[in-house]
Amino acid sequence: MSRGAFHGVQGLVVMAAIAVLGSACKGRDAAPSAAKRRIVSVGGAVTETVFALGAGADVIAVDSSSVAPSDVVSKLPQVGYQRTLAAEPIAALEPTLVLATDEAGPPAALTQLRDLGLRLVTIESGYTVEAARARIQDIAAALGADPTAVLATFDRDVAAARALADQPHRRVKAISVYARGAGAVMAGGTDTASGAMLALAGADNAIDVTGYAPLTSEALVAAAPEVIVIPTRGLAALGGEAALWGLPGMAETPAGRDRKLVAIDDLLLLGFGPRLGEGIRQLAVGLYPGVVATGP
Repeated sequence: MSRGAFHGVQGLVVMAAIAVLGSACKGRDAAPSAAKRRIVSVGGAVTETVFALGAGADVIAVDSSSVAPSDVVSKLPQVGYQRTLAAEPIAALEPTLVLATDEAGPPAALTQLRDLGLRLVTIESGYTVEAARARIQDIAAALGADPTAVLATFDRDVAAARALADQPHRRVKAISVYARGAGAVMAGGTDTASGAMLALAGADNAIDVTGYAPLTSEALVAAAPEVIVIPTRGLAALGGEAALWGLPGMAETPAGRDRKLVAIDDLLLLGFGPRLGEGIRQLAVGLYPGVVATGP
């Protein structure tokens, strides 16, 4: 073999080795980004937003308040209720991201998750349109997702719903009931999701309290609500409409006498998530069926 030919072959071997080495290095560099993301999502509105942003396939577990989209989350493992979490079951799932509402707890469990080196992002809650919109943006930032399409739909639906609710009408007095059985019936006042939804849908809250207050017969009769608003799961927990109208004092209210009830999906009424506009629309139509059902 001539000297020139030898150097030519030698050059090809070196180039091949460099190519193989480069390919191997590229494979090692690509491995972390190719690894599947594993998300534990805590909080109904948080979970619903994660799915709306297109990251639902990465969710490996949810909490018990995460009920939408129901056809998917109902098949996922649960890590308990958002306010009573335990760190160990969550850590055992080996998540790469834990997304939780700022109402999640207890604090010791969240501290333990961080101490274990898990990435925990808490999302600020709030009961205004602006807070709900900001939550979508915050979750998108945590996911590295583009929120543009979700925000556009959110803005459109909220604007349309508020246009319905803002039509001229006599404002009704309503009470939003939160129930987890006949022995635990509360009414939502200011600084609550249900109280904020009544205002957004164009109703006056018949109960003048801050937070949730026990719904006694005396308070109910004094408030004299014309409409009762309740999440569908709460109505079921009470035992249905008959049980609701049988609550002490209910028969003595205008709502009880006229059987005026609006029952709405829990997340639509209380979640302040990506479907806030639909929640406002359904509540407004329920409160004022003859006025706003067909729109302005």
